[in-house]
Amino acid sequence: MTATAEHHPVSPVRLRATAGPGQPEPTPDLEDLYRGFEQELLVPLWTEIGDLMPTSPAPQARGHLWRWANLLRLAERSGDLVPVGRGGERRAIALANPGLGGAPFATPTLWAAIQYLKPKEDAPVHRHTQNAFRFVLEGEGVWTVVDGDPVAMRRGDFLLTPGWHFHGHHNQADFPMAWLDGLDIPFAYQTGSTFFEDGPEQVSDHSTPDRSRAERLWAHPGLRPVSQPGPQTSSPIAAYRWEHTDAALTEQLDLETEGHPGIVEPGHAAVRFTNPTTGGDVMPTIRAEMHRLRAGTTTARRREVGSAVWQVFDGTGTVQVDDRSWHVGRGDLVAVPSWQQLTIGAETGLDLFRFADTPIFERLNADRVQVEGAPS
Repeated sequence: MTATAEHHPVSPVRLRATAGPGQPEPTPDLEDLYRGFEQELLVPLWTEIGDLMPTSPAPQARGHLWRWANLLRLAERSGDLVPVGRGGERRAIALANPGLGGAPFATPTLWAAIQYLKPKEDAPVHRHTQNAFRFVLEGEGVWTVVDGDPVAMRRGDFLLTPGWHFHGHHNQADFPMAWLDGLDIPFAYQTGSTFFEDGPEQVSDHSTPDRSRAERLWAHPGLRPVSQPGPQTSSPIAAYRWEHTDAALTEQLDLETEGHPGIVEPGHAAVRFTNPTTGGDVMPTIRAEMHRLRAGTTTARRREVGSAVWQVFDGTGTVQVDDRSWHVGRGDLVAVPSWQQLTIGAETGLDLFRFADTPIFERLNADRVQVEGAPS
């Protein structure tokens, strides 16, 4: 059989000869050439270079605000109508950035959702190659079970589920609980690197230990077990507890008051959650941090390559992304696209959780940060 070119009469790209800088004059022959490109699904660089290679990043994603109160109301309604079980897997509602055409992505690389579990419910066990975490805004009573290790979830805790680890959740309380899920689903989806596997319908261990086995082994400041040599791709600490995060932020601001350095900028303390086996980020595609601003503090204007999602943990203030500004309060979430200016102002004392795709760009040597203006 002789191989022939497969023709596609309907092309996703419509080319039109137009005169302009760097463009040839339109002629019937040029139009015929462009129709040939379409037929073979080809696109000449000279018609697209402005979009493909702008002078600075021009992301499709937009800065956007989601109100936690609205998310929680809809999650509660979903709890009345949508079961949790095999197939649907999770009662999780993803944030869809308005610039991404309806895709359930907060940014082109980051997925964020509110997950809601009713009393005595189990979310079935599964695993996937995407990296995941949980951040708890309020409540307790749910345990996430990672590779058979039950990990308590409580207000302010940051919990890890690195890629390809079996995990499920069970709510042992008499009241529902909601939390923030963050994953690198969009990145894995766009790169065609996703794998998924079912586990048991229910978690195998419904115990409720105060501390997980992973915490007992790894969560001791500055210490690591000698029995576990070498670096690990993701942090082995299952949960970074709020009492430690809170104390670290408090001490930073106290040191500033005492005249010692150690904060990001005046009135702005921050900590990064790290992998104790490498000193780097907790997972290879996700950076996670906690920030605290004194009342009346305004951050410097900052922009960087790569995107982030911020959630207000406590307090009130304003968040400005380029020319859009919102008054924010507890639980509210803001998407910050690549290379868009971010400024945060604290009305009261303001605590914020941040996760970003920065590790991806650092590994590609494509990261860039610009800080402008002076903080007040």
